Amino acid sequence: MKKIKENITLISTVSCIVFLIVGLILEFGFQWEYSWLIYLASVISGGTEITIAGVRELMAEKHFNVDLLMILAAVSAGLIGDWREGSLLIFIFSLSHLLEEYTTEKSAREINRLIDRQPKKARLVLADGTYEMIDTADLKIGDKVAIFKGEHIPTDGVIMKGASEIDESVVNGESVPRLKGINEEIYGGTINLGDALEIEVNKDRSETVFAKIIALVESAQNSQTKTESFIQRVENQYVMIILITVPLAILAFRFGLSWTWNESLYRGVNLLVVASPCALVASSTPALLSAISNGARHGMLFKGGTYLEELAEIRSIAFDKTGTLTKGEFSVTDEYWAEDEAVILPYVLGLEGKSTHPLAQGIVKKWGQAYQSRDLVTEEITASGIQAVEGDRTYYVGKKRGTYEEPEALAEWKHQGKTVIYVERDHQFVGGIGLLDTLNKNAQESVAYFNNAGIQTVMLTGDNRHTAQTVAQGAGIKEYYGELLPEDKVKYVQQLKEKYGKNAMVGDGVNDAPALATATIGIAMGEGTDVAMDVADVVIMENNLAKLVYTHRLSQKMKRIIKQNIIFSVAVILSLIVLNLMQRLTIPLAVVGHEGSTILVILNGLRLLREEK
Repeated sequence: MKKIKENITLISTVSCIVFLIVGLILEFGFQWEYSWLIYLASVISGGTEITIAGVRELMAEKHFNVDLLMILAAVSAGLIGDWREGSLLIFIFSLSHLLEEYTTEKSAREINRLIDRQPKKARLVLADGTYEMIDTADLKIGDKVAIFKGEHIPTDGVIMKGASEIDESVVNGESVPRLKGINEEIYGGTINLGDALEIEVNKDRSETVFAKIIALVESAQNSQTKTESFIQRVENQYVMIILITVPLAILAFRFGLSWTWNESLYRGVNLLVVASPCALVASSTPALLSAISNGARHGMLFKGGTYLEELAEIRSIAFDKTGTLTKGEFSVTDEYWAEDEAVILPYVLGLEGKSTHPLAQGIVKKWGQAYQSRDLVTEEITASGIQAVEGDRTYYVGKKRGTYEEPEALAEWKHQGKTVIYVERDHQFVGGIGLLDTLNKNAQESVAYFNNAGIQTVMLTGDNRHTAQTVAQGAGIKEYYGELLPEDKVKYVQQLKEKYGKNAMVGDGVNDAPALATATIGIAMGEGTDVAMDVADVVIMENNLAKLVYTHRLSQKMKRIIKQNIIFSVAVILSLIVLNLMQRLTIPLAVVGHEGSTILVILNGLRLLREEK
């Protein structure tokens, strides 16, 4: 019984065409005079479900929809002796319903695909080191969970033991696995491709990245674009106008144009068919659902259809620097040593090796394999650097602290936008290191895409103006502003909106939250951060700017397809009305033309499911 309910539209469509074919065989093959009974059965089997849905909507929401118009047209065709045409109308209308259902289910399957990736069971690590299989829903923050090779990770957590490559495609759409080790976060629903891991649960089930992705996709699927909202608002009035116009038109045909009653009724039924806005109503929803499904498959999430539609209309886009245009990973570009570097670098590594700061990590990455680190007891100097005392000597790495005159090379590095680290011994200069934050992958290509599209690109950063200039030039951005506080970013985003119109702000969703909220469209580039999901209108789950381009192109394609559908559906309605008034249109041609246009509109929307290059 459940299966029948789930496939009721398919069953009614198939039964409708079966009765229609049998009727055609009996009428034209055997000249059976009662073949109209088979056509009537076709109308009933194909139209009952549609009629019930239309009546329910009318009773519950006091809203007339096109379903009732189609049923009325089919019955009217039968009453004037054309049950075959009525049957054909119901079949094609039922087929278009089936296609719309397919679109909705295809979109829903993206959610189900996500849900299926999260295992129902988890391997809880007990105090004595043994395992117990429990329901994933029963996991609590602080629980230890073991994940073996090839298993799905049951929930968000931090790796406590082991290291492995993780397939995170379900979260960020990226097919290349990532190597993760101790103290790194992993997400529920992803797959452990390597060695066994032990993780500590760090989030409630409802707060996991995976749960938020599903909530965002479901929310977007239940939302509407502005175009779709407008169409649905006018649908009720439009249907009412048709219901009033058709009887008046029949009277005008009979008494104004002196047509026979039979011809006038025939043209009235035709008008009822061709003037119904089926294709117009279907112009937006299949396209929106297809675009949302496409985006979810690639780790791009939208909080509503409006944001996806408006993204195509932006005239300016502002980028944060760190974590958006750049990786937030510093590389050593220059070095200057006043003494033998082989003597100094072990102390530098001894100091920086115990720091988690990105600058320190860049230095360790540069020399960590080549030199042996000194074992030092370090002391962090707040907002300055890190130091250690060995014997009667003090070693320090960080901002300039001594009163010495620094080499000209270091001043030149600063002018180039590089971050300069000073190495001092007893407050005297012994070395300098220049580092630069590297551009994010695809940053240059993505900025060039927006520039070529005529969209003004701007960089907003809290970093100094020299660094801002270097990164902006490297990325291809001509307008940039540095040394900004969060409130300054809000001011510039507001100015861009006033100057250019609709705009977007792209950031990591933490310090950029006020600016993301101010922009027409806030876009968070983040590896599933909580803040990114909370403040942004669009969330791109991976720090890959190529996906920002993909999102914009998807938005443009959706808007273009919706516009195509609206123009096409209106043109078909007007053309068929004219042909009907010229007495050139038969009911079968009216049905094929009108309902065929609906099917074409739906199929056009389904094109958004396809992969973009």
